[in-house]
Amino acid sequence: MSAITTDLLTRFDVPGPRYTSYPTADRFVEAFTAEQYVQALEQRRDGPAALARPLSLYVHIPFCQSLCYYCACNKIITRHHERSAPYLGYLSREIELHARHLGEGQAVSQLHLGGGTPTFFSDAELAELMALLRRHFSLVPGGEYSIEVDPRTVNAERLQTLAQLGFNRLSFGVQDFDPQVQKAVHRVQPAEQVFALVEEARRIGFESINVDLIYGLPRQTPESFDRTLAQMAQLRPDRVALYAYAHLPERFKPQRRILSADLPGAANKVTMLARSLAALKDAGYVYVGMDHFALPDDALAVAKRQGRLHRNFQGYSTQPDCDLIGLGVSAIGNVGASYSQNAKTLQEYEDALDQGQLPIVRGLAVTRDDLLRRAVIMALMCQGALSYESIELAHLIDFKTYFAKELAALAVMQEQGLVTLNDAGIQVTDTGWFFVRGVAMVFDKYLQADQARARFSKII
Repeated sequence: MSAITTDLLTRFDVPGPRYTSYPTADRFVEAFTAEQYVQALEQRRDGPAALARPLSLYVHIPFCQSLCYYCACNKIITRHHERSAPYLGYLSREIELHARHLGEGQAVSQLHLGGGTPTFFSDAELAELMALLRRHFSLVPGGEYSIEVDPRTVNAERLQTLAQLGFNRLSFGVQDFDPQVQKAVHRVQPAEQVFALVEEARRIGFESINVDLIYGLPRQTPESFDRTLAQMAQLRPDRVALYAYAHLPERFKPQRRILSADLPGAANKVTMLARSLAALKDAGYVYVGMDHFALPDDALAVAKRQGRLHRNFQGYSTQPDCDLIGLGVSAIGNVGASYSQNAKTLQEYEDALDQGQLPIVRGLAVTRDDLLRRAVIMALMCQGALSYESIELAHLIDFKTYFAKELAALAVMQEQGLVTLNDAGIQVTDTGWFFVRGVAMVFDKYLQADQARARFSKII
């Protein structure tokens, strides 16, 4: 692994998209309607994709019992668990509407429950949701069925229930094991509780266990995060997601409860990242890309080695590129040559479904150029390499002519040791892999035309 210098960090520590899609969600427009989305669903139903490619499903459950101050997710803070029952009813309507336009029984190879806190739902409600999904879709054997878990909301019995419902992957939100940091972000969960849950999940037989960490939180120091990393190495989950905290209190109201004076400075944040990379490598983890690490025998690391890595709105995935159906408040979907997003408020979401309509409020019909650039960006983000010929054959262009300006920009990155260019294509270097977002940004037409990048989190 090449050294990541302060100069490189300074040069490329700029706001940029995470490229879980291209074009990115900030480019969606309200001119895209529910009628256009229905057309995309019906085109899939009547076309060859319905049989050739399984679906991916994402279900957004927005409720949380407690507010985490760092959180930028779309959530509803409430201690009233009775609010989840009506929401489940509306999810049922939305699922039925999708089945009406898609056709019943389409294969699903990937399911993810996110939030919010999906485990805000009771066991009975989760069982009802899974029964609804199975009634209208076919969850294929060997698929990835995952759920985000707040350790404070589950015990050994609940983990057993999740397994019985068909979930085979768990993602625990930990963020930091340090009690002072946990208190500063209003998310107190003893390390012993997390260790016990992970041990039980292994005993039950979950195929993959992920743990989320965040660096750059209030009260964190390089030394305190070293201790968290040491505990993580001892815990040894199959996957680790390491995120940089983006402090944007002007956009996310909960973050206003975090004192800027408590945040680690830029130098300490860089130190935490550098030490994290070294600690996870020493613990035997493979750097998959972006924020993702996995043990060598985990499916994600295997997919990286074999060039089968893919990327969608849930991050890196082993599942082939497929249409994504987003269900619930604010959920994003990708069907055919279109992106769509549901209403972000509960009232607007419910109002649309009360009228018998899918709750789409914005989206995008992608152009030929969008599809071309998406292929380039995803090749770089997932494989770290790109063959000119493969792009030329798929999109009927001359790569060097079409992307002359972009290749000129990459020539500068080649001098900086981030990429290697030759007559056949582009290769991201070991060092460049840590800045792959910056490499991908070169091909983002919208970003190049719009220099107002403050809407994005920073690369580091």
